[in-house]
Amino acid sequence: SAEELADDRVIARRLAGQRPFWRPGSAYGYSGFAGFSIVAEVVRRVTGRSVQEHFEERVREPYGLDLYLGLPEREEHRYREVLAGEASAEELAAFQPYVPGPHSLGGIGYGLDSTPPLDQVAFVNTRRVRALGQVSAGGVGSARGLAGLYAAAVSGLDGRPPLLEPGTLGEFAMLHSTGRDLVTGDAGQYALGFQAKGLRYPFLSANAFGHNGSAGSESFVDPRTGIAFGYTRRQFSATWSYPEHDRLAAAVHAAASR
Repeated sequence: SAEELADDRVIARRLAGQRPFWRPGSAYGYSGFAGFSIVAEVVRRVTGRSVQEHFEERVREPYGLDLYLGLPEREEHRYREVLAGEASAEELAAFQPYVPGPHSLGGIGYGLDSTPPLDQVAFVNTRRVRALGQVSAGGVGSARGLAGLYAAAVSGLDGRPPLLEPGTLGEFAMLHSTGRDLVTGDAGQYALGFQAKGLRYPFLSANAFGHNGSAGSESFVDPRTGIAFGYTRRQFSATWSYPEHDRLAAAVHAAASR
């Protein structure tokens, strides 16, 4: 249920008892709402503390980022609800044949197999999700906060040194999963925990990495040029398509390159 999906520890317990859909190591597939709960559970068991605590103390607070894993009550008034997508009847009819079936890998990855199917818009707008800071989908912040996170990771921010050491940065930027993503298709190419943005945007270097979001956010950094990019929007696309990403990323890259 959406109530359970808001809690990383519940997700981790469910996943631990579940048989994989393919032999581990033979393929890969994106998990939009649950995947990083496994990482969170490893961190919790190794350190005795949550990812949210580590993020707050080692990343968000030191770098002054407008980006939260667990939105405090004092910041709640700034939150703007994400809106459902709008499309014409013709657009929806053309898109309908491509909607994943509820028991396909895509449907399972996006919670369409639950009863009722996961309402993505309602899920991200739930205070419980924001308050717990669910690692896969519960982050809340501004576009400037997203860009600042990637700048802090690679180049440092406001006089503070880079968050990542060169060896760690190299691991994050290296391609780890290539070929066809069994959930999202040919578009899924991944570095370590990040999307490989150098393959998504050919004007970026091969080491660029970042991640987008279901409601249309986009963020990445190119370690070679130092460009850190953050973009947010309030409205889902009814067809899960955000063509402005290409135009905005290209315009920012062109302006910075000049």
